[in-house]
Amino acid sequence: MEIVGSTEECAACGPFSSMEDKVAKSLTQLVFEKIRSQGRISRSDVAKDLGVSPGSVTAAATALVDAGLVREASRTPRDTSRGRPPVDLCVVADARFVVGMNLRDGLNSAVLTDFVGTVLADCDLPSPPGRKTLDAICNEIETLLDALLNKAGLERADLSAVGIGLPGFVDHPRGQVHWSPILEDRRTLVGPILSDRLGCPVHLDNDVNLLALAELWFGMGRSRSNFAVVTIEHGVGMGLILDTQLYRGAKGMGLEIGHTTVQLDGALCRCGQRGCLEAYIADYALVREASTALEWDLRVARSPQQTLEILFDQAKAGNEAARLIFERAGRYLSRGLANVIQVFDPEFLIISGARLRYDLLYAEEVLAEMHKFSDRIGRDRTEVAINTWGDTVWARGAAALALSVLTDHVAAHPVPLDTHPASHRHAG
Repeated sequence: MEIVGSTEECAACGPFSSMEDKVAKSLTQLVFEKIRSQGRISRSDVAKDLGVSPGSVTAAATALVDAGLVREASRTPRDTSRGRPPVDLCVVADARFVVGMNLRDGLNSAVLTDFVGTVLADCDLPSPPGRKTLDAICNEIETLLDALLNKAGLERADLSAVGIGLPGFVDHPRGQVHWSPILEDRRTLVGPILSDRLGCPVHLDNDVNLLALAELWFGMGRSRSNFAVVTIEHGVGMGLILDTQLYRGAKGMGLEIGHTTVQLDGALCRCGQRGCLEAYIADYALVREASTALEWDLRVARSPQQTLEILFDQAKAGNEAARLIFERAGRYLSRGLANVIQVFDPEFLIISGARLRYDLLYAEEVLAEMHKFSDRIGRDRTEVAINTWGDTVWARGAAALALSVLTDHVAAHPVPLDTHPASHRHAG
């Protein structure tokens, strides 16, 4: 029988499972993640891809169907006279709902997704710049969440998890924020406090870690096992994926490339240290350089964004002082990226962030300088991609975090529908 199509589409998201996953995850969870990553797939193909017996896949799939997490989806055969049409498996999209939020200086954003990562609603909330108290940030989060749910026609009781990303040093397992440029308090257990206030599990992580998760679940990294993401925004950050898993370090605070020292006793960084990479290439570093080198009238009020736009326009127009500012930042950036390649040797490096529209930061000579060490020893150059996602991607990464943790709970040992609490929503 020739199969010519399907009667319906099934959305897909998440990384393609690696062999390493089998060490830590149950077969039922591996089957679920394989189905979700493919969108739709037959039991026999799941068994072949995972290298297990068809019978064990059938048992796992049955448990997932009974729990309302997976459903059957019929294919459309060209000839149905030879028996029952072939059947694929799909994830039940509305079996669970999660929210992902990104908190940053000046703007908070959020997305609501279903269990296959499809964005059902998104919402932004302007936020006053500067550090805030924990209570003020919690109030902003609640306001944003309620606006998002109202837009989607859902309630807090419909949510299974919330993921939140923010800049700074975050202990993900504990939900503790050691330091953040948007938070006055230090070493605060933000996750447990928010879980109590929102009425559902809340999971926190560094925002660039979650940008890496967004690439792994929805973007360029879905088919990659090992890659790094470096972002240039108001700060400079890095996320690292090893064997399709987010690497955080022993205490959850690794990979802070923006706060590695590139100049002893150098420029002051917003973290309080001197000589950090971020202090030479982030927004505020370029603004500081522009205000000094271009001798602007300081009595004229300009936002940092206006200053950057003027600086870039002047550099493009041939202003030597403006161009030298970007060239200097580019040299520091190339050294930082070269360090990433030399230390971690990723198969793929994604440079991301809103500042990438300032193409002087990743000009050809900057990338060539980054590859100089590889060229010198005769090693193949690391593949590099430039990705300028919109603001929503940060919140989608936070949603991926919520989906990932939620999957570890509900798909590893699925519970039959008739034993679920009435507060959960499930499709038939």
